[in-house]
Amino acid sequence: MTDSNTNSFVRHQRSDWIRLRTFIALRWVAIFGQIAAITIAVRYFDLQLNLGLCFLVVGISTIGNLVAMSVFPDSKRMTQTQLMLMFLFDILQLGVLLYLTGGLHNPFSLLILVPVAISATVLQSRATIFLGLVTITVTTLVGWFNITLRTSDGAILIMPDVFVFGFWVAILIGTMFLGLYERRVTAEIDSMSEALLATQMALSREQKLTDLGGVVAAAAHEMGTPLATIKLVSVELLDDLADMPDQKEDVELIRDQVDRCRDILRSMGQIGKDDLHLRYAPLSAVIEEAAAPHMSRGTPVTISLLPGGVAPEQPEVRRQPEIIHGLRNLIQNAVDFSSANVWIDVKWDDAKIAIKIIDDGRGFPPHLIKRIGDPFVRTRRPSQEPENRVGYEGMGLGLFIAKTLLERSGAELSFANGCDPFLSRSERPERCGAIVQVIWRRDMISRSKSEAQQSVGENQPMQP
Repeated sequence: MTDSNTNSFVRHQRSDWIRLRTFIALRWVAIFGQIAAITIAVRYFDLQLNLGLCFLVVGISTIGNLVAMSVFPDSKRMTQTQLMLMFLFDILQLGVLLYLTGGLHNPFSLLILVPVAISATVLQSRATIFLGLVTITVTTLVGWFNITLRTSDGAILIMPDVFVFGFWVAILIGTMFLGLYERRVTAEIDSMSEALLATQMALSREQKLTDLGGVVAAAAHEMGTPLATIKLVSVELLDDLADMPDQKEDVELIRDQVDRCRDILRSMGQIGKDDLHLRYAPLSAVIEEAAAPHMSRGTPVTISLLPGGVAPEQPEVRRQPEIIHGLRNLIQNAVDFSSANVWIDVKWDDAKIAIKIIDDGRGFPPHLIKRIGDPFVRTRRPSQEPENRVGYEGMGLGLFIAKTLLERSGAELSFANGCDPFLSRSERPERCGAIVQVIWRRDMISRSKSEAQQSVGENQPMQP
C-alpha cells in the first residue's frame, strides 16, 4: 500500500473510530440542558412558551436516544453516513426548538455551531460543507421566521434589528471559521500521526535488520572456535583411519556436518544473542553501511573523512538503527535528485561530529527551505523527480522520517542549497545542489576512551 493510499484510508476510516454510545451520552447532556432551559424560562422568567411543541421536539430526541440504546450494542461504531445523519438531526432539532423559542432572539441559538465544529474533526470535507450549508440555511430561516418570545403580561422580548443581523452574521462567520479551523487542525494532526507511524515502522524494520546482523555475527563469533576445533580433529582422524573404511565414513560425515553448521550460521535469522562487539563501529563504517544500498545505483557517492582539531583518530560511534536509517534516507534523497555526483563530507573534532551530504542537482525550492522536514510536503519540483522512481509521491515523508530518527539520536539538522537555484547551468559550481548537514555533540554518539578500554564482556540475551 502506497503512502497516498494509506493516508486516504486513514482519513476515510476516521469516522469509524467514534462509538455510538459517545454521541448518545452527549445527546443526553443536550436533552437535559434543553429541558432545564425551558423549565427555567417558564418558571423563573415567566415566559410564554408552547410547552407542548417544545417538549415534543425534545421528546423526539429522547426517543431516538432510547431506540439507539436498545437496538445497537455498546461497541457500535458509526460510519461516515451515520455520523452525518446524526449531526443533521441535531442541527434540525435545535433549529425547530429555536423557531419555537424566539429564533435568533434566543441566546442559545449560538449552540447551532456545535455540530459543524465537531463534524469537521471526524467527517470528510464534503460532508462538513454540506452540514455547514444546512446550518447557515437553518440559521437564516429561524432569523426570519420564529415565534416571538413573550412574558405572561404580554411584553415582547426582542432585540433591535441591528443586533439580530449582527448575531446572524456572527453565526455565519463562526460556522465557516470553526469548520475551516477544525478541519485544518485535524488535517495537521492526521498528517503528523501518519508520518510518525511511518517513522515507527521504518525504525522497527531497521531495528530488526540490525538485530539480525547481530544474531549472525554473534553466533559465528561464539561458535566459530568449537566448530573449527571439531573440523581440525576430524581431519586428523581421517588420516589415522585410512585403513578403517567404516569409521572413516563416520568421521567424514562429522566433517561435512561441521561445514553445514558453518553455512547455517551464515544464513540464520533466529533470535539469539546481541553481539556487544557490534554496538560501536568506526564512523566511516557506519556511514558506509548507511550508504551501501545506494552505492551501486549508478551515481558515484564519494565519502571524505576530514578530521579536525587535535582528534585525528576516527571516533567509534553507536550503530543505532535511528542513525543508520536516517542517514540512509538522506543519502537516498541525494542520489535520487543528483545529476551526476553525491558527496559525503565527514568532519569531527573533540567537541562534535558533522556529516554533510551534498548533491549536484537542482536543490531545494527556496520557498520550501523552512518547511523541509514537515511530513507530506513536496520538497522537489515535479520535473526533478526521476522517471525511474515508479510510484514516487515526493511528499517529503522520507526527509521527515530521517529528521525525526536523527533528532532522536541527539542530532541537529539543517537544510540549504549549494548555490542560487536560479543560476544557469554554466554558472553553477560543482557542488551546486541540496545540502543537508547533520551535527552531533561527540559525547552523545561516540565511545569515550575509558569505555573503549573496558572489557566488552559476554554477550547478553536479546529481548524478544
